Amino acid sequence: MSRISIIGTGNMARAIGGLAVAGGNTVQIIGRDQTKAADLAKTLGGNATAGGLGAVPAGDIVILALLHADVVPVVTDYGDRLAGKVIVDISNPFNAAVDGLAIPEGTSVAQEVAKVAPASASVVKAFNTIFGVVLEKGRPLDVFLAGDDQSAKEKLSEFIATLGLRPLDVGGLSMAHWLEGAGLLVMGLARHGMGSFDFALGAAVPG
Repeated sequence: MSRISIIGTGNMARAIGGLAVAGGNTVQIIGRDQTKAADLAKTLGGNATAGGLGAVPAGDIVILALLHADVVPVVTDYGDRLAGKVIVDISNPFNAAVDGLAIPEGTSVAQEVAKVAPASASVVKAFNTIFGVVLEKGRPLDVFLAGDDQSAKEKLSEFIATLGLRPLDVGGLSMAHWLEGAGLLVMGLARHGMGSFDFALGAAVPG
């Protein structure tokens, strides 16, 4: 089992936190609004705890369940308090019209996080192609992940497996840009082709 800290108190924090607690993991919720963080931890139950934004993450894995514009500033502010951690960026940098990415070509939020994170930390992109409403249902789903540190990806994959989900490695951190593009594809499908948010991307082996 893993020790994780989730920075954020929104839908994805609740979805991942709920599955994490059910999977026997130790969960810490950190939020700007400490009351919301405490309420979420109480809702999750189990051994979930809460702390205010700036609290030292207790988890070996730190999940950034934040809007994309807040991710790099929060990592910058945390600085050395994230040393040695596996930092997981789950954000999608959609533009205002949700028809493009609000980040330059050739980079990603996760790659920008890696530039400001402590050298001993490892950054992984994951979870961004799954809607929170789908995660909360606890279905078997595929979680695509990208990162340069193989041991960090293995540690995160072990955690993902405790959620009842299947981790699928797509390569190095440069692939995070394409995962963010996949997140945009999922949003387009939800708004047009599927007409619903009740689905997720996955991989299947032809029979």
